Amino acid sequence: MNTLDARTKQLADNLKGVRERISIASDAAGRKPPTLIVVTKFHPAKDVRRLMELGVRDVGENRDQEAGAKAIEVAQSSLRWHFIGQLQKNKAKSVSAYAHSVHSIDRKSLVPALDRAVRAQADVNGRAPLECYIQVDLSAGPAACDPDASTGGRGGAAPSLIPELAFLIAQTAGLRLAGLMAVAPLGVDPAPAFECLARYSDELVAQYPGATGISAGMSNDLEAAITAGATHLRVGSDILGPRPGIL
Repeated sequence: MNTLDARTKQLADNLKGVRERISIASDAAGRKPPTLIVVTKFHPAKDVRRLMELGVRDVGENRDQEAGAKAIEVAQSSLRWHFIGQLQKNKAKSVSAYAHSVHSIDRKSLVPALDRAVRAQADVNGRAPLECYIQVDLSAGPAACDPDASTGGRGGAAPSLIPELAFLIAQTAGLRLAGLMAVAPLGVDPAPAFECLARYSDELVAQYPGATGISAGMSNDLEAAITAGATHLRVGSDILGPRPGIL
C-alpha cells in the first residue's frame, strides 16, 4: 500500500477541507460546485505534482516568470494553467505558450497583444483560443452597482469599461471571451460586491451568451462567491498553507 509523504498528506487534508466547504456552500445555494483553481504562487513545482496526484487539474499563478518555469517543469497535458495576476503586454507571448486562460484582462492594449501571441502559437502547435476573463474593479463600495464608481483599489477595469473590453475580445480569432473576474473589496462584507459582479455577468451574457464564467472567491470568501454564482474559485493559502517566500 502506498503511503503519502507528510507534505502530500497535508495537502490532501487541506484540499479535502476546502472541497467540503465548496460542497456545503453549493448545496446551500442550490448551485453546481464551481471549478477549483488551486493558486500555487511561491510554492514549488513539486507541490503542483502532488496536487495532480490528488486530482487537481486547474492551477493558478500570478507571475509569468514563475508560471512559465513551472509549466515547463510539470509538463502535463492534463493540467490547465490559469494566469490570474496583472499582465504586461510584453509578457503576452510567454503567457500564450502555457496558459489555458487569463483572468486579468483590465485594459484594451492587452487584447491585440494576446491575440497576436496566441495566433502565432496556434500556427506552430495548434493551440486552442485563450480563454479571457475581464477583471472588474469592485473596490468602490458596490451597494448601488454604480458602473462609474470604481477607485482601482484592488485592480481591474471600471465596470463601465466591460462592454468595450468584451467587444474587443469577442472580435479576435485567438481569444475567447469567458466571462468576468473580480476580487472582493478589503475589510467589508464581500457578498454585496459579488452580487454586483453577478449583475454585471448577467448583462454580459445577454450580449455574449457564451461568456458565462464568473471567477470570484478565494480562501476567506469562497462561500459568498458561490452564493452569488461563481463558476471558478481561486484558492491558495487554505490548501498550500503560508507562502514560503518569493522564488
